Amino acid sequence: MSFCCGASMVGTRGTLKHYRTQVHNVPLLVCPVCHRVEVHYKVENEYEILAEYAHGDGAFEVDFQDYVTDDEEAIFENVVNCETEDPNSIVQSQIDMALDLLGIAKQLEDEKWERELKTRLAVMSQRKIRLQHKS
Repeated sequence: MSFCCGASMVGTRGTLKHYRTQVHNVPLLVCPVCHRVEVHYKVENEYEILAEYAHGDGAFEVDFQDYVTDDEEAIFENVVNCETEDPNSIVQSQIDMALDLLGIAKQLEDEKWERELKTRLAVMSQRKIRLQHKS
């Protein structure tokens, strides 16, 4: 599980650009608050190798799934949420987790972590309101 802005990141697949080469379907972790993106740590080495070889060969596009066939369930088994889930469910899960962690941060008297979690809660609450208005 990867953390950012005080709580967990969401698993997804996406496209990353390595110099002039676009690598599609890369397993990623995305922060729903600050939108930081990381290659999932279970495939980070494979991504680096594929991206370097593709760039060296002059390829403009390459599909990660064509070269790395790891089971998607195994890759994302340790993430709290995946982007393929219902957006309302993701937001509620992220809010619940942040509230749980906020209680721990208060017990530990970790003010920095508390601020990060409160910021996360504010962003996720706004996202929840927007999703409710769309429904």
